[in-house]
Amino acid sequence: MRTSETEGRAGKQPDGSSKTREAKLVTVWTAQGRDDEGVPVRDPGSVSYSAALESAASHDTDDTPSPFAQRAHREARRRGFDRAKRRVVLGDGAPWIWNLTEEMFPGAIQIVDIYHAKGHLWDVAKAIYGAGNERGEHWAKKRRDELDDGKIADILAALRVHEHGNDEARKCLAYVIRNQKRMRYPVFRAHGLCVSTGVVEAGCKIVVGTRLKRAGMHWTVSGADAIIALRCAKLSRRFEDFWERRSADQAHASA
Repeated sequence: MRTSETEGRAGKQPDGSSKTREAKLVTVWTAQGRDDEGVPVRDPGSVSYSAALESAASHDTDDTPSPFAQRAHREARRRGFDRAKRRVVLGDGAPWIWNLTEEMFPGAIQIVDIYHAKGHLWDVAKAIYGAGNERGEHWAKKRRDELDDGKIADILAALRVHEHGNDEARKCLAYVIRNQKRMRYPVFRAHGLCVSTGVVEAGCKIVVGTRLKRAGMHWTVSGADAIIALRCAKLSRRFEDFWERRSADQAHASA
């Protein structure tokens, strides 16, 4: 971002300042089919995106939901999410995602992205045994196999062995306890549900990263949001609708 857009914001620079802003993206897709191995696959042409540099934070006392919560609700409504026979919300396990889901999409099935969960277990293995340690790799593989098999109790038992001596193990234990109902992967797969947010991760790259994170680029918030809006419209096959609506809005404003 341009320096003027990050002034006074805390960040990860050595001096505590920030030079970036985080884009929030919601992706909606359908997945009614399966591949030859029975794994659910998204329907071709069903993916749509909506994103902006905006906050997902809100307080219980706020009169209106956060800007990103409103964005997620608009995109879900536009795509007919409320009319789907089965509604699923996938996320990385952050509490704010599930708070938003409970408020905006009550009754939707909640699933933690399986690769984020496996990543947390791998972080524990490295914290306990060190990077590249064979015992650590064996420990991580066993935990990930247990996750695939739905053996959450075994994972919790393995983490509790290390919770008092290792911060990563303690944090991961709390993460799994908090999300264990969202980690019933054998059940979800048996019902033909996606358990990965790969579509979302890819969306972050093609919507935002490919266009806005090129060498030498420095953005204002308004400029970045304008380009992100165009990218979302084009990749969601709503480019013509976007310009027709914009023209209508301008005509109404000047009337």
